[in-house]
Amino acid sequence: MHEVINRLRTKKNDEGFTLIELLVVVVIIGVLVAIAVPVYLNYRKGAADKSAQSDVRGAVSAVEQFYTDNGNTLPDSVSNTTDPKTGLVLKIGSGTSTQTATMSDKTQLGFVNNTDGTYKLCGTNTGGSGKWYVYNSANGGSVAAAATAVADITKCV
Repeated sequence: MHEVINRLRTKKNDEGFTLIELLVVVVIIGVLVAIAVPVYLNYRKGAADKSAQSDVRGAVSAVEQFYTDNGNTLPDSVSNTTDPKTGLVLKIGSGTSTQTATMSDKTQLGFVNNTDGTYKLCGTNTGGSGKWYVYNSANGGSVAAAATAVADITKCV
């Protein structure tokens, strides 16, 4: 019996990793995770911001379509509704003449019908960095990031 145990001990050759080697691997993985997680979170915020900007562009198209279809009259109201097929939808106008724009999850949009025949649209995504995007039809052009946060979504200011 002692001979068998002695033979097994001599054949072992201590294969495997030492504790130091395992700790070094764990530290390297920890450093890589510490670098990757903040970068990933910034990408998510950037994607949410781009989503809000895109939603404002889509709403501009829907408002312009409503304007064209209704004898150059801007809609009085814009409201958020939920469509079971497409999710969050921006309903533009009321009654039988409406336009819709599909919005991303967590997007908030505001609409202001100015008295001079122009309008403003503003939007943000709560999953983003907090940037607001504004379109002013008086200026035309593209949807731009607001210099400051929009305090009142009903006025886009």
